[in-house]
Amino acid sequence: MNWRLNLITSKKEVTCIVCPIGCKIIVESDGKKINVLDGYKCKKGVEYAISEALDPKRMLTTSVKVIGGSWPLVSVKSSEPIPKNKILTVLEEVKKTKVNAPVELGEVIIKNVAGTDIDIIATKTVN
Repeated sequence: MNWRLNLITSKKEVTCIVCPIGCKIIVESDGKKINVLDGYKCKKGVEYAISEALDPKRMLTTSVKVIGGSWPLVSVKSSEPIPKNKILTVLEEVKKTKVNAPVELGEVIIKNVAGTDIDIIATKTVN
């Protein structure tokens, strides 16, 4: 009997967010290779679809508690997109963080959050 290993391929639709068009890009993967099949209108869409299929990342925006400030919270964001599989770990670390007022716009609140080499930065000033 002749046994042959069939590689399972999967298709996925990725909605591109690089520009307002929002192309629905079809990618196919066999676990080793990614092929962009259809739906893109530009090179940036192809690059985004490959990145999203291989290593999805997201910018994180949230808030951190402020002690003694004019506001109880300060809005913060990640300095770079965070790998999607690290978001919950990062959020747990941010949730435990408290800062003393004053907080300056652009101030690094958490350096190298959750070992990602990404910083959490204040997006407003709290006196």
